[in-house]
Amino acid sequence: MIAEKNSIISEKIIRSPRRVSIHNLFIFNKSGICIYGRNFTNYYKMESNLITSFFTALASFTKEVIGNKFQIIEMGDVKFVIIQKNGFNYAILCDTVVNILFLENIVSEINTHFVNFITKNNVNISIECVRDENLNEIIDRIIRDTNRNEFDLIKEEEIIEYLKNLVLNDEIEGVILLTDIGKVIFSSINGIVLRNLLKEVDFRVKICNNSILKLFYTSKNNQLIFSEYVEDLYFVILVFDVNTKFGVAEYYLHKVVKNIKNKLNS
Repeated sequence: MIAEKNSIISEKIIRSPRRVSIHNLFIFNKSGICIYGRNFTNYYKMESNLITSFFTALASFTKEVIGNKFQIIEMGDVKFVIIQKNGFNYAILCDTVVNILFLENIVSEINTHFVNFITKNNVNISIECVRDENLNEIIDRIIRDTNRNEFDLIKEEEIIEYLKNLVLNDEIEGVILLTDIGKVIFSSINGIVLRNLLKEVDFRVKICNNSILKLFYTSKNNQLIFSEYVEDLYFVILVFDVNTKFGVAEYYLHKVVKNIKNKLNS
């Protein structure tokens, strides 16, 4: 069983603006100059006119350490994720558990509006910074909408209560429930254990281009991971001891998925 301090406390991660996991967004041109910045929380306030030197140093450091294909720089409980899109670098400061696919979807939507804005207003992105209240409102809405309650909350509460009770089963070491784009809404595993596990899941799902329905593998911590998409709405992950028989793990996964579907369709 996972019993270390801060690792087995059941917690619901609420989908509401008060628990936004994305703290800052900065957009850089090809020269590494910040041309747009926005703070979404008060946890890590940063000024866009001061972030350019930081980003340049960060980019230089990561290139030296891991080469040109850098994307994620972790700093304790938060991480910088840099996503390239249409010649721009979108740097997002977010909690470490935020899923990359989730961020890529956000960046794609923001990029569409951002490119439209600079094209429509003939902005010279080589020398001009973008400051516009209408654009701010659009980007704020995109971030806010990602944290709205997208599904039937009554049914979701029932599913979470069911999963909380499921964790009490000695056969299962942990359970995680994510949305279809990888946002955590419930986890019995917290802290570094959760972060590392989600990084492994991120990697494997990305390899399969998200076309995979089920995923079975052994984690670096010698845990057996069984997971499956549910109704194209959720992604459920069950964590077992490495010595658990595949048949037993598959039985529990099938049972959990069936019960979630029943609650969704009731």
